[in-house]
Order: sequence, then structure tokens, then C-alpha cells
Amino acid sequence: MSGRPCRWLLRGTLAAAALLRPERRARPLAAVRPAARPRSPVPGFLGALKMEMTEMTGVSLKRGSLAVEDNDNLAPAEEAKRQKVSEGWLTKGQDGIENNSPPRCENVPALPEAVSAGKSKRNSDAQLQEEEEEEEDGLSEEGEEEEEAESFADMMKHGLTELDVGITKFVSSHQGFSGILKERYSDFVVHEIGKDGRISHLDDLSVPVDEEDPPEDLFTVLTAEEKQRLEELQLFKNKETSVAIEVVEDTKEKRTVIHQAIKSLFPGLETKTEDREGKKYIVAYHAAGKKALANPRKHSWPKSRGSYCHFVLYKENKDTMDAINVLSKYLRVKPNIFSYMGTKDKRAITVQEIAVLKITAQRLAHLNKCLMNFKLGNFSYQKNPLKLGELQGNHFTVVLRNITGTDDQVEQAMNSLKEIGFINYYGMQRFGTTAVPTYQVGRAILQNSWAEVMDLILKPRSGAEKGYLVKCREEWAKTKDPAAALRKLPAKRCVEGQLLRGLSKYGMKNIVSAFGIIPRNNRLMYIHSYQSYVWNNMVSKRIEEYGLTPVPGDLVLKGATATYIEEEDVNNYSIHDVVMPLPGFEVIYPKHKISDAYREMLTADNLDIDNMRHKIRDYSLSGAYRKIIIRPQNVSWEVVAYDDPKIPLFNTDVDNLEGKPPPVFASEGKYRALKMDFSLPPSTYATMAIREVLKMDTSIKNQTQLNTTWLR
Repeated sequence: MSGRPCRWLLRGTLAAAALLRPERRARPLAAVRPAARPRSPVPGFLGALKMEMTEMTGVSLKRGSLAVEDNDNLAPAEEAKRQKVSEGWLTKGQDGIENNSPPRCENVPALPEAVSAGKSKRNSDAQLQEEEEEEEDGLSEEGEEEEEAESFADMMKHGLTELDVGITKFVSSHQGFSGILKERYSDFVVHEIGKDGRISHLDDLSVPVDEEDPPEDLFTVLTAEEKQRLEELQLFKNKETSVAIEVVEDTKEKRTVIHQAIKSLFPGLETKTEDREGKKYIVAYHAAGKKALANPRKHSWPKSRGSYCHFVLYKENKDTMDAINVLSKYLRVKPNIFSYMGTKDKRAITVQEIAVLKITAQRLAHLNKCLMNFKLGNFSYQKNPLKLGELQGNHFTVVLRNITGTDDQVEQAMNSLKEIGFINYYGMQRFGTTAVPTYQVGRAILQNSWAEVMDLILKPRSGAEKGYLVKCREEWAKTKDPAAALRKLPAKRCVEGQLLRGLSKYGMKNIVSAFGIIPRNNRLMYIHSYQSYVWNNMVSKRIEEYGLTPVPGDLVLKGATATYIEEEDVNNYSIHDVVMPLPGFEVIYPKHKISDAYREMLTADNLDIDNMRHKIRDYSLSGAYRKIIIRPQNVSWEVVAYDDPKIPLFNTDVDNLEGKPPPVFASEGKYRALKMDFSLPPSTYATMAIREVLKMDTSIKNQTQLNTTWLR
């Protein structure tokens, strides 16, 4: 084995690190999946956690990491005025209930101008966008990655644990056990559940037959050089006002195909035929300026066909916004003509429905020939786009490998998950990964402490960060010169880069305007992180004080309205009916000790619980209600034995499309794995469900420290 001693063992530690940075290499979907390295059996659970309401005093995972993805991230802009949770298990999106932390330099995708069909309030700067289009993301060389691998556990010593963000309780009494959710994408799959309750699957790559679709020659009639010249013309990247293409085969049919190809592949360009010195040329020119990119040609779309092409998108290791950016780049259109019902996180295989305005299924299907880590299918034409929050939830298929629990322990854990559920905590991804949690920034915004907001975002901190971001922070600490600090950032679309650009533009005395350059949804994630921090702590106190039974003064929802449980009605409700408020000016608080706890916590943070309106409207918190216990639906599981750690343990949609047979398991094997299937409503965290099964701390800090301990 070559290289530094034990380097191959440190790959286990990297599984947690993978949550923080993108993969360095893409691979074709049809390729053989990367082989996981063999691992030795894991020592057993460190200690039984037997109390029904157990304090988080121990952990159960001795090595490996939990690199799981969570449920949807609902845009607060779309849901800001909703104050309801449906009476059933499937809740709608709510104000402040999205899962991702603000994007960091190490993992942020190119942000589209507006990714949903709704209006966007994001500030933009044309020059910055042009710069960002030219940026390369391949900033880390192999050597740097390996250095990070060896220092990641040390960096994460300063990260958050579950205790730091109020995640302290369990609801079940079973004994926990260890298991590993590997970095293999095939071990974690998410299928969207649409508004009709149907689970989205990619199972049909055919294109709807349409006589008005252009011929297949459309994609091959232009040379690579001609396509490049046309793209540069379309995107205003040169001084040319037109591009002329000589028609070698001068037939009307040939000219028609070229006209169609240019208009279809390069929205915004018009064409005409000209005679020049006895030769025929097709001349392409701009029809309507830059706006044409976001408005596909109306007159070229059949009136009888729905304006939107809906399709199922299968993707690996790409979040939804990043995927939209890739598709829009290849289609040469703006990202804001795409819409979807919910965003899916990066570290998973995910399947969801997407809609796009006036792009043919034929053209979309052509992308399957040139894109890796994507598949598009199940095409149909519809009259309407998709809207954020319309989905009913997501269905998860999760494999925990090399489990140590006995069959009885697994049975108890999964039956508890099915019958009782889990505490609906906001997961660790909500709060960031460095020594400066996102909720601290949110608290400073709510306090109107803008100098502190700037300092918290830009100051040096301990934790896992890219080297260039560390240098940027050091430059800021030394000079307080935003332009000088910005020069240290090769990629400027992260929060730090956007804030520094704002400070350069508006000056150090106008931090509010500088902060406003950050896209609105990312700014709101900070204050929503604070709401989540309060909610986690209050729910832990509620369960500690009153257990798993409703009590007088608890809140339940009747339609969209929160009401109190009265003494005489207690027996009419279960713990699954009880909700707790995220702090805001439109919510009410429980009528028992937990109301005082809310007030005490906000008072300690110099906030007035009776006045959650901010002088900047965007940062006023209306609040929302969230169920304290979630019971997953469609729960099933099986324990399988296997010998080869490299083999996939179930088929993905693409495997099924390619006709791969399902895996065959031995009756006995060297290792055992727990395969779980369950459905969750939007805005809930799969990590918290798995935490309840394993009885473990899901923080990256804890996982990396356990890995390091095991390696010694």
C-alpha cells in the first residue's frame, strides 16, 4: 500500500467531510460505482440508553460517519405568510423552515437569478455575474485534498455538537447500536412525493411523439465552431452583431433545418437567408436583446401544446440549484424558466419533478447523451409550472452498513420509529460547521447589531474551511479592507465574497446595504437558523418537563389556527398532535412553563418576544408552528448479510432502466446492513430519524472524533 501510513483509513473520516465540500470528480451514471474500501467489524454500542426520555450523554458509533441528506428546503419567499401545519402528517412549507445553511465558499453552486417561477428579490450585479460565469471551481489539487483529509478531524474539534443546538432527547426506550452510512451515493436515495401523493420515479426515457417537433438533424447540422460562434453572439461575448453560416448544400430543406437549429438551440436569435457573391448564407442576429434568453420564442411553440415541459430529474451529488444551472447552461437559457416543488440536497441520489418553459422534450432528452450524473425522463407537456411547497414530502431509501445491533435491537428500534416516530428537531446542517454557528449571525441581525453581523461572517474562526477562505479572513482581520480581502477569494459567489463586494460598493458605514447584496433567501437562512435554535431548545425543555403526553396548555392546530388544549380535552389528543411555535409576531405560546422558557431565552439574547417586527421588513419574524413529533409513513426495513463491501445493496432507478438484476444476498455474510424505507413530510430531517434509530450524535464533530479515536 503506497502513500503515507494509514491514509486509506482516513477515508472513513472523509465521509463526514464530504458534507462540506463537493466531489472532485464526476462520473457517468452508467459507470461502475466507486468501490468502498473494506472495513473491519465495528465494536459494539458504548452504553445502553434505556430511559424513555434519555439525555444525550453517550454516543453509539465507534467509526464511520453519517453523511445523510435531508428533506426539502422550502423557499421562505414563497411561504413567508403561511402559519399552518396540516392536520395530517403531511405538513406544508412554513416560514423559516428550510434546511440548508447559507452557502459557504467550499460548496456553493452558481446561484441562479431566480430558480422558481415566483418573483425573486435578489440583488444582482451584471459585472459580478460575468466574472462568476468564468470562474473555475477546481481550486483544490490532489495534494491539498489529502492534507485536508489528515487535518479535518482536528479542524472539526471546534465544530458544533447536538448539545450545542438543543438536540438532547430521545423518545424511544430501545438500546442503540452502531452502523455506517457510507459515502456511496447508492446508499442514500430520495424520491419526491408529488402533490397527488405519487412517488416520482425515473422509469421512461422516451420522448412524446409530436409532429411539430423539429427533425433529429437539428442537433448535428451545425459544426462545433459554428455553435461556439453562435453561443458567443447569443451571450453578447463578442462585438459581432451577426454570424453568417454558408449553406454548402443549397436546398430549401437543408436551409430550413439550419434555421430551426439556430432558433431552437440559441433562444433570442433570429435568422434570415442572404446572397453574397453568388453564395447563400444564413445570417443569425439578435431578436430582442438580452431579455430574450429568459423568454423563449413564443411564436415557435405550438398553441395546442402546454407551455411547460415537465420531466423527472435523476441526479447524483448535485443540489437542485446547481443542477438547474447545469441544465440552463447546456440549453443556453436563463435558470429562471425552470420551476420545481422543493430543493434536494447534494449528498444523495435524488429523483424529483422539474418544469421548464417552452423547451421541448426532444431537446431535454438530448442532454442525456452529454451530461454525467444526470438523467432526464418521464416527459409530458403541461399548462402550468411547478410551485415551491406543492410537494407532499419525500420517500427515503437508506442503507446503514456494518450494523452491530442484534435482530431484536433492530426490530425494537424500527418498530419504535414506525409507531412513535422521532423528535422533529432541526438537524445539524441547519447551523453550519465552524466555530461561528449561523444562529449567532441570525441573532445579531434580529438585534440590529450590524457591526457584529459583519464581524461574525468575516472574522477568522476555527473549523474546516478552504485555505483561500482562511487567507481572506486573515486579510480582513489585519486590514479591514474589503477590496483586499476580496482579492484573496478565487470564487466570489460565497456569502463572504458577496458581503465583501457589498462593503466595497457601499462602504463600511452602510453594512445593511452591503449585507443586502447577499441573495435574499441566504440572508433569511441566518434568522431562520436562530428560530430553529430556539425551537430545538424549547422542544427539549417541553419533553423534559412533560414527557410524551399532551398536557393542558399545549398547542394543537385546528385548520391553520393554533389553539390551546384545555384540561377537559387532554384525552382527545396525542403527542403527535402537539405543535410548538417558532418565535414570531403572529404566533401564540404554550400556557405552561415553556412559555416562560421562551421569554427567558429571548430576553437573554436581548430580544423582545412581544415585538418580533424588525425595522427592515425582510427580517421581521412572523413565526410558524411545527409538530414536535413526526411519525414517518410507509416504514419498512430488512437486515441483509453481505461479504463484499463494494456491492450495491439495492437498485436505483437508473439501474432498473439499464436492466440490472437486483442484488442477491447470502443467508450469512461477513457484514450485516439495515435497509430502511420511510416517507417524511417537507422540512423534516432524515438525520433525526436515523439518530433515533441508532441513538447517536449526528454532528460532524462527533463523527470525526470517533473516527480518529478508532484509527488510533
